[in-house]
Amino acid sequence: MTKLSFTAHPFLLGFEQLERLVERTAKSGAEGYPPFNIEAASENAYRITLAVAGFREEDLAITVEDRQLVIRGRQAEDTSDRIFLHRGIAARAFQRAFVLADGVEVAGANLEHGLLHIDLRRQAPETVVQTIRIGRK
Repeated sequence: MTKLSFTAHPFLLGFEQLERLVERTAKSGAEGYPPFNIEAASENAYRITLAVAGFREEDLAITVEDRQLVIRGRQAEDTSDRIFLHRGIAARAFQRAFVLADGVEVAGANLEHGLLHIDLRRQAPETVVQTIRIGRK
């Protein structure tokens, strides 16, 4: 049986990259750590907020790789001689990825009160009207 692609439709010419983005997003997994919010700050601005309690600024890395926003966190190993009776605060490494649409760029990031805020901006696309001349043979 052959795999049928949504980009095989005749009205979707040149949307192969969109299909790859959908496949990459589906494969990214549904792990729930760290929890996050996505909010629309305005029509062309978004904010992703991740709950990263216990992580310091130097424990976090934010990169954009091939239109994918990747947030990584790794805490330094706790070398103290503490004895925990219960350890419920997660202290594990994580990687969280978000696929960015064309024209969406990271405007900045800040860490406050255990929350990592990443601001995104989308450039408003210019409307382009092109007239195609019909030639004769």
